[in-house]
Amino acid sequence: MKKKYQHTMNTLPIDFLENIYSAEKENTLQGKWITYKDIENLFSKYDSKFEVSKIGTSEENRPIHQLKIGTGSKKILLWSQMHGNESTGTRALFDLFNCILNSSERTFHKILEECTLLFIPMLNPDGALAYTRVNANNVDLNRDAVNREAKESKLLRSILEDFNPQFCFNLHDQRTIFSVEGTKNPATISFLAPSEEITRGLTKGRIATMDVIVSMNAMLQNVIPNFVGRYTDEFYPTATGDNFQKLGYNTILIESGHYPDDYDREESRKYTFFSILQGLHHIANSTSFINYEEYFNIPNNDKIFYDIIHRYADPKQDVAYQYDDKIIEGKFVSKLNKVDENSLISKIGHCEIVFEGKKV
Repeated sequence: MKKKYQHTMNTLPIDFLENIYSAEKENTLQGKWITYKDIENLFSKYDSKFEVSKIGTSEENRPIHQLKIGTGSKKILLWSQMHGNESTGTRALFDLFNCILNSSERTFHKILEECTLLFIPMLNPDGALAYTRVNANNVDLNRDAVNREAKESKLLRSILEDFNPQFCFNLHDQRTIFSVEGTKNPATISFLAPSEEITRGLTKGRIATMDVIVSMNAMLQNVIPNFVGRYTDEFYPTATGDNFQKLGYNTILIESGHYPDDYDREESRKYTFFSILQGLHHIANSTSFINYEEYFNIPNNDKIFYDIIHRYADPKQDVAYQYDDKIIEGKFVSKLNKVDENSLISKIGHCEIVFEGKKV
């Protein structure tokens, strides 16, 4: 049975989103491997409207930049690529920067009147170059919120405390294994209102975070119904979102995932852009953030997918494969690796190849 989602008055029309995206998409950024060199020459384009500044450097001394804009009292901090190999959010942010720079639409004026936005489009430039989750010292920045061993973690925390945002957007990519529970669809976008402690209690901050996610989900159900999931809210004591939420900064996690035949994540980039813009629009146009119940109608993420499955007459002989993306001799390479799995009967391949007869 399909779930019904309440469509709030603040839901942006899909034709508006499609048109603005196609007009303003940053076409110089393509593919999953996005490095500092890909974005460094773009910053000057935004100087006329944004405050663009270098706020620090990575462990290997690559620059880390922020862009700031808006005059409103609602402060929102957005960052991407704290995991270097998760660039979909980065691309979507530059698409948004172009909209803010070029569009005269009332939607953007209202956001900038009501909100002050601070963006860190690439928090982990060393990991971005190496195409790794971790930074140059092998630290996962998303598990470094307590110890803050990494320069990048210290920088993010200092920006957080100085800026004192009401909302944060923490932008990530999730693996192709994830599906939307109760469907055979990949989880193209998944959301999370992080828990503040182990009981996953409904605090005022989590309720406000859920309210914004309800709005983003309502919009997405108009364009990719049943391709939206809810990321596990298990409490991670050292995770960034969980700790920021606990500190009183309402943190919205957006996980950009797989869309059919979209291994470059260009479709999920678009839906990530739609989600961020809808979230900002909702915050700008809302006076209270208390409508959380429909958050729990978003199906959980499940794990039913592999990238490729070879099917045989005897199901016990079926074999699954996953792509592993790496940089080899300066080139982005996707290598297929065999997966050890006892039974693939309940699994689905994004691509399935059926062989007649038995495996020899």
